[in-house]
Amino acid sequence: MTFDTAKRCIDWIFDNVPSHLDGIEIDFIGGEPLLEFELIKEVVAYTCRTKRSKNYKNFLFFASTNGTLLDDPMKKWFADHKDCFWLGLSLDGTRDTHNHNRSNSFDLIDIDFFRMTWPDQSMKMTLSEYSLPYLAENVKYLHSLGVKVGGVNLFEGDFDWNNKKYVDILIPQLKELVDFYVENDLMSICQMLDKQLSPCEAQKRERKKWCGIGTGCPLFDVDGTMYPCSHITPMTFSESEIHDIVNTDYSNDDNFIDEDCFNDCYIYPLCGTCAGTSYLVNKSFKVRDKRRCRIQKLVALFIADLQAKRILKNPDCIEKDQLYSTIEAIKKIKSLYYDEYKQYQ
Repeated sequence: MTFDTAKRCIDWIFDNVPSHLDGIEIDFIGGEPLLEFELIKEVVAYTCRTKRSKNYKNFLFFASTNGTLLDDPMKKWFADHKDCFWLGLSLDGTRDTHNHNRSNSFDLIDIDFFRMTWPDQSMKMTLSEYSLPYLAENVKYLHSLGVKVGGVNLFEGDFDWNNKKYVDILIPQLKELVDFYVENDLMSICQMLDKQLSPCEAQKRERKKWCGIGTGCPLFDVDGTMYPCSHITPMTFSESEIHDIVNTDYSNDDNFIDEDCFNDCYIYPLCGTCAGTSYLVNKSFKVRDKRRCRIQKLVALFIADLQAKRILKNPDCIEKDQLYSTIEAIKKIKSLYYDEYKQYQ
């Protein structure tokens, strides 16, 4: 992307902020964003110079990086701009796991720089077939570094999550994590297990799409072409598919509601689904990608187990107005899904 194109994108963003938003996050994505560090500096300088003085809403820059390119001049710049620019690190766990997943790059990363510069920023982990048997070890390792564990992303590819082999591997890992978080009950829980159960008991569910596709998270390609989100690009969809996609009425949330899931799945409020992935798999935003339904039910069981044990240990860990509905959700999730997994115990 040229700097002139980047400026036009920044101007569009600030001229078209939806009125209900109280801030703007501008993300640089790749590939590896730090390959374009000089452009990033120019964009940040331009934005702060032209937007900050005009009473615009709050804004923050963000980039997710593998950390391997971060040299001393970059560190100084990011440290000087840490209030307006956050870096998120992708770190898959121990040295062995990370090196297997990410080309022997562990020792190229200054983990302490991320931890000390942005102490409230969590680190992101991606599971692979190799690292799945070490999930608990890797999560606990990141916690031992004194960092929060954000997304634990299920690996992509030609994997059948219904395969007994993967369920067999995942169950003891989730058990170990539940025990760990019960023992360390003041620690922030990894995003995979940190979900509120009370919305499952809501008498009336909120009909809304799960993401800001088309309304709150536009993507600008290197030539300045705007797409409805980072998943909708020519790298993923054909020209004719993109034509159909961009003509969707994104303001109508009903265009993104899978009625079967909404009406019949108890854990619907826990199960955020990427609209772009649903379209890629089913050629429809209204039909969810259900390839991971079984694994989502398994994770829900362990979320329920974790919350039950935490409540027994400290009833005040759940807000009083959510306690009853949380307990009811725990009971319902167990009654609905536990028998399905007895064979794996």
